[in-house]
Amino acid sequence: MKIGLYFGSFNPIHVGHLIIGSFVANNTDVDQVWFIISPHNPLKKSSTLLNEYHRLHLVQLAIENDKQLKASDIEFKLPRPSFTIDTLTYLAEKYPTYSFTIIIGSDSLQNLPKWKNYELLLKHFSFYVYVRPGFEITRVEENVQILKAPLLELSSTSIRQAIKSGKSIRYLVPEKVQAEIEKNGYYKNGLL
Repeated sequence: MKIGLYFGSFNPIHVGHLIIGSFVANNTDVDQVWFIISPHNPLKKSSTLLNEYHRLHLVQLAIENDKQLKASDIEFKLPRPSFTIDTLTYLAEKYPTYSFTIIIGSDSLQNLPKWKNYELLLKHFSFYVYVRPGFEITRVEENVQILKAPLLELSSTSIRQAIKSGKSIRYLVPEKVQAEIEKNGYYKNGLL
């Protein structure tokens, strides 16, 4: 089985994330896309993150009943901060018959040299890279495939700002995600 790994804080998950996950699941050779919720991305401040179990629950609500998409808490069990190479090493040991490919945006591709052991990642794993405006791809490595996925100018940061400002996030996140955020008062105070 080939699994596409879509790493992120998903703080919160939004329709842009879902479009990418669904596009990869339907337009590449992966059998399933796993949303890997990162409890602590080493390139981001953890103080801006909603609790990882709340973020996991929001992802589960967003993708429920979609057999091609799965929410994963695998990094919750690993040392922090979360490094992709460590997660992939763990997954390769836990699922020896699976193959894994990494799903990232072209902005993350530009940051790849900052990742721990990025050379090993490029050598041993394939990447599906979706192009994000303002982050052009100038050179392509051997294991990197460029995708022309549909994109929205949408970010989790802008959603958190809208919530804090009392604006509607309807249509930016799935209805069940919006209802859960509103019910629990997520992102009303801070967490930008």
